Amino acid sequence: RVIGMGGSSLGSEAIYDFLRKKIKKNFSFVDDLDISNKIKNDKKCLNLIVSKSGETVETIVNSNLIIKRKDKNLFITENKDNYLYRLALKLKAEVIYHNNFIGGRYSVLSEVGMLPAELMGLDSRKFKKFDNLVANKKFLNSLIINVSNILELIKRKKFNSVILNYDETADNFLKWY
Repeated sequence: RVIGMGGSSLGSEAIYDFLRKKIKKNFSFVDDLDISNKIKNDKKCLNLIVSKSGETVETIVNSNLIIKRKDKNLFITENKDNYLYRLALKLKAEVIYHNNFIGGRYSVLSEVGMLPAELMGLDSRKFKKFDNLVANKKFLNSLIINVSNILELIKRKKFNSVILNYDETADNFLKWY
């Protein structure tokens, strides 16, 4: 069970949805205050509580409602005194320090997304292999054209991005985006 808000859970939820057929374990994502249908009486459950600041109110509320002393709990938060860090100490839970220089949706390639990916049975190193993409001239040219187009639109003060989704398996990926 991943407990977090925004970038603290969206990336790992997008990975889970996108690669669902390869993942043998069940995951649930508690990413809002409506937890009624997200809590199951699992006898064996790992709670992964994620908040960069350790002070995200919704994550704190959900943690206090969900976590039981008998649960295995793992926290990802900054290496500083914050509410979730103190809760982890009280529960004698392990804490993995969130890099303070990366946050939001981009943290998916840090411990915030890669630890859940590993827990899903996926190889996190594969998410970081961009060599093949960079070697692919067609992809690289497409990327350069896209970045060029985006910069041109920004110069014209056009900041909206519209994406139409026709595949519900991409919903969480697009929320992450």
